[in-house]
Parts: sequence; C-alpha cells; structure tokens
Amino acid sequence: MNVLDTLRQRGFIEKTTHDQELSDYLESSNITCYIGFDPTADSLHVGHLLPIMALSHMQKHGHRPIALVGGGTGLVGDPSGKTEMRQLLTPEIVEKNVTGIKGQLSHFIDFTNDKALLLNNIDWLMELKYIPFLRDIGKCFSVNRMIKAESYRSRLESEEGLSFIEFNYMILQAYDFLILNDQYDCKLQMGGNDQWGNIVAGIDLVRKIKKDNVFGITFPLITTSSGAKMGKTAGGAVWLDASRTSPYDYYQYWINTDDQDVFRFLALFTFLPMKEIRDIKDLSGMELNMAKSVLAFEATLLAHGKIESIKANEAAAIMFGERIIPDDLLPSSTIPRKPLSVEQSSVPTSQINAHNLKEGIPAFKLFYMVELAPSGGAARRLIEQGGAYANGNRIEKYDQLIEEKDFQNKEILLRAGKKRFHLLKVV
Repeated sequence: MNVLDTLRQRGFIEKTTHDQELSDYLESSNITCYIGFDPTADSLHVGHLLPIMALSHMQKHGHRPIALVGGGTGLVGDPSGKTEMRQLLTPEIVEKNVTGIKGQLSHFIDFTNDKALLLNNIDWLMELKYIPFLRDIGKCFSVNRMIKAESYRSRLESEEGLSFIEFNYMILQAYDFLILNDQYDCKLQMGGNDQWGNIVAGIDLVRKIKKDNVFGITFPLITTSSGAKMGKTAGGAVWLDASRTSPYDYYQYWINTDDQDVFRFLALFTFLPMKEIRDIKDLSGMELNMAKSVLAFEATLLAHGKIESIKANEAAAIMFGERIIPDDLLPSSTIPRKPLSVEQSSVPTSQINAHNLKEGIPAFKLFYMVELAPSGGAARRLIEQGGAYANGNRIEKYDQLIEEKDFQNKEILLRAGKKRFHLLKVV
C-alpha cells in the first residue's frame, strides 16, 4: 500500500491532480513533498494537525517531507478563506512566530540527518528584484484565471475587496513550488482545500518554467459532527504550545470528542492501525468512552510526549474516575491499561493541618484559601450558582462546614465549575 492509499483510507484526501500519474510516481521511488505553514502566531493549533499528520505519514512511508514556514509570504498575507484583509505582520513578529512553529513541528516529524527539511521562504523571497520577477515569473500568470480562484473571487465580491499586496500571494506561493522543485527536486505540494487554486498555480508555473510534471493534493476542511471548526472551543483555539494550552487541557479537548467523531479522529489524528480503528466503529456507551481515552492519550502523546500524556491521563483519573482500558481495545496504543498509581502532582495540591479542621471551615472560605475563587464573595457566588463540588458532590450552601470526616483517605478533591480542581491533603 503506497502513502496515497494510506491517506485516502484514513480520510485525508479531498482532491488530487493527475491521480493515476501521482499514484505511479509515489510507487516508483522515494519522493520529496511539501506543505506550507503561515506564521500568523507563535504556535500552531489543532486546526493544523491534518497537514502535519500528512507529512508524518509521508515520512513513515520513506518519503522526505519539507515543512515550509512562510516567513516571506507571511509578510503579505494569504486571502484564502478570509472576508477581509489580514493584519500585516512585522518582520520581528514573523521571526518570533517562525521560531515557535519550528519547535512544535519537530514533535511530529524527524528532521535529523535531512530525513525532513524545515525551510523558510523568506530566504529566497526577500532577495527578489521586482522587475526581473515580473518579466520571468509574472508573465506566466493570467489575471483572468487568477480572479476565478475561489480565494480571490470571494474577496473581490466582498465589501472590502482584494488588496494588491494580497493579489500577489498566489504568485509567491507558486514561486515557492518552483524553488523547491529546482533546489530539492520536490514534485508534490499538499495543503488544505482552500489552497487548491494556489497549488494548481504552482503546478502550472513549474511545468511552464521547468517542463517538469509535478502534483498536488488537498485535504478536506475538518469540522466536528456539530459543524464546528476543528480545534475551536468556547475558550478559543486549542494550541500545540503547552504554554498556551496545557497538556491536560489538550487531553481534555480530545476526550470530550463527540461520539460521532471518535472513529474519524482516530483515523486522522493517530497512527493506530486502521484494522484496529475499524473495530471500534460500532461501539457505544462505556466502551466508546474508553476509545475516547485512547484517542486523547495518543493525540497528547504526539504533541507533548510520553510523560505529559501519562500525567494528563492520571489527572483525568483523579478528577473523573479511572477507566481501565481492556487489552483488546485498540491494542497498539501505549495507554496504561492497569490501575494507575496516580501521581497527585498532576493536579494542583496543598496541605492543611488536621487541627484547623476541628471546628470545620466554611466551604466558601476553603475555596478562597486554595485559590479556586479570587475572593470570598466570588466563592459564595460560585457555591450559590451550583458550581462548587467536593469529592464529586455539589456543595449546597456557601457556609457548609468542611470537616475532617469529609476527607477520603485524608484527601478531598475540590472543583470549581467543570475544569478547575484542587486536591487538599490532611497532615
């Protein structure tokens, strides 16, 4: 099975150019392919995972991926998928963002010994001379064809219109493909379906200038079963940078996957064998919840490593109860399958002297003490609104006394809302 079959089987493929020629090419030898990443922030997010996983699949099949960070095109701004002009970034911000992105990609792709390349198009775009570029490259583009591209057409019809600087984006991205083909023998560009017009423009340019056959693949826009954009929550984007989205919160994003999305997300966002993933397609109830735990563990493992994925799994066990994963459920997963010896450091923890509990402590004071509320008044409101829990039981009155007898094994787990926890130990 070649990599195209693997990607298609797992749900990555939306469109390809010259399907049979591309398949034959991928079977004939180890090839070089690329995907571009816009440095619009200093971290990638879950919405970028599909192209990242595609590059990783390419590498696992023996091909050489290029992750191209758009340090140059990021100064222009891609109009694709936008109804208004992107805010132009300064060179200093772009450089900072590029540095952050490089570190995250290396979690998924092995860049050692040139097994993969991490390039920045600012290295060649900033050296361009305008008139020679127009004469040599601009002459290959038809304005009539360009404005028919979806990314341009939607902007032309918008109230703001399309700026001239953005109009150049397609030409610059096509030029990237030409440079990568010329310098690295790269013959395949991949990207989201909104990049179809840009990818086809690059294919046309390479064929006109180099007389070389090159190819394109696009991926579908991934949404959840509810229609929400992948990687978006009420709190904002789910980032790959641990300082923006903690490994625990990242784990929780995946474990809260809708039942209807579990099979699809296991296929797209893990490397577990498809034979095993198909076996969970008809699961429901507790068994499906166990599959969600595997999805969350494997996704966190890829983004944050073994230690953080185990800690997140342990923290979830403390807070919501442990799920013992049977050996025959997605058996290739390395998720711990025995009862956990839970490391309490996974949850914010503090201690309280037993003497201080003799008279009992009002619940609102305790929540303020452990910083689950910014003030005593806020703690009262939290309890009155039904958002405070002790060992999973809702606290009904703000002045309810918490005593030593309320502790289990000399511990009590306090929760504020759905996601904020604190473990209090008696000493």
